[in-house]
Amino acid sequence: MKPLLFHQDPEQAHDLVLKALEWASRHRPLLQLLAALYQLRDPRLETEAFGLRFPNPIGLAAGLDKNARAVPAWAALGFGFVEVGSVTAQAQPGNPKPRLFRLPQDEALINRMGFNNEGAAAVAQRLQALRQTQQKPAIPLGINLGKSKSTPLELAPQDYLHSLRTLWEHGDYFALNVSSPNTPGLRQLQDRERLEELLASITAFVRSQSIPKPILLKIAPDLSEEQIDQILELAAQYAISGIIATNTTLSREGLSADPGESGGLSGRPLRARALELLRYLSAHTRLPLISVGGIFTPADALERLEHGATLVQVYTGLIYQGPALPRRLCQGLLRELARPNPRARGWGEGTPKPPGGAAGP
Repeated sequence: MKPLLFHQDPEQAHDLVLKALEWASRHRPLLQLLAALYQLRDPRLETEAFGLRFPNPIGLAAGLDKNARAVPAWAALGFGFVEVGSVTAQAQPGNPKPRLFRLPQDEALINRMGFNNEGAAAVAQRLQALRQTQQKPAIPLGINLGKSKSTPLELAPQDYLHSLRTLWEHGDYFALNVSSPNTPGLRQLQDRERLEELLASITAFVRSQSIPKPILLKIAPDLSEEQIDQILELAAQYAISGIIATNTTLSREGLSADPGESGGLSGRPLRARALELLRYLSAHTRLPLISVGGIFTPADALERLEHGATLVQVYTGLIYQGPALPRRLCQGLLRELARPNPRARGWGEGTPKPPGGAAGP
């Protein structure tokens, strides 16, 4: 089906696939068929991070299912966890179309979607229906939160808090997206003063709850080491549970040709920077790290685990490699585990818990 889909406008193809998966999510026999074809369960792949247990370390990154329309289908396709969103406090249409561009020669995407989503209340209602009908899959569900475009930066903490309160009972963890390049001014929330204000508000709310939940921070690949150090200092101060690295990049390095479209770049060209950032983070924090960016093969996933990631997420790789990607990644990790001296040394020294190993710090 890939040639047919790639002849369509990228966003239309995306919507078509999402509608199909949403439809499959309502029909148990179809979910069972998808699971039989794509799901791979093996206790050696199980991973523990920030108090949650994952059947495998391969996750779906935020952005593919902004409105939580197909959560059961993603689980049936073999993902170890799913992150929906970005969700904003207010429903918003996003940026004008066209806003999603394929670069097949580089296995990359450029997007300037602009947090198009139905809003926190609508997503909460959809997830509540999943719970009531007992269709919520038994894998961790993350909810990625963004700032509403109409909300000024000085009111960002209140905007994120509104979404967090609305969605609190439905997520297993929450990711604060302060790094998308497609909402004007959003990346300024990574500046020390603004980020501290946001984290203080969020953690105060979390601590007021009877059952705290993990809060993660999703950062940009275009940060300097000094900016990363400041973020890690604040993450430790406010007991952030983990870091997701990275979001899309404004750089066009690695492209065979610059198409001249604005927006965030993802896919293979992001691989080197995502790995570089992971290495830096791994050397400077003991927080669990979720590595995203340019993961297409088992070797890519293994490399991230070897260099300190606890979990990985895919997005663009799924577009180009197809729905069997999670299974292929898991198969590759199992082959590595079967070797006499696995490269990853137990999925990286210092990670909170290697699959099948003992819990770490």
